[in-house]
Amino acid sequence: MQRRKWDATTKAMIVVQGLKGKPVAEICLEHQISQTQYYLWRDHFLANVQEVFADKDKKGERLTRENARLRKIIGDLTVELKKSDEWPV
Repeated sequence: MQRRKWDATTKAMIVVQGLKGKPVAEICLEHQISQTQYYLWRDHFLANVQEVFADKDKKGERLTRENARLRKIIGDLTVELKKSDEWPV
């Protein structure tokens, strides 16, 4: 029998159904997974839920670093351009 591969969105949707109060046995029967598999997904989901909120902070930090890097490049190019304007052609 070939194993199925579940994408992250589907796993999250299944786990959220259980967190909302739907009986785990019913969820597992509907999606043809074992209860053990459901509880593993749920534990992984709950252990990593803080990343949902941390992602925005990381993105902001990354954008700030990228902005600083680009400003430095622009400054360096501006200096080079001014130097080339000062030299007679």
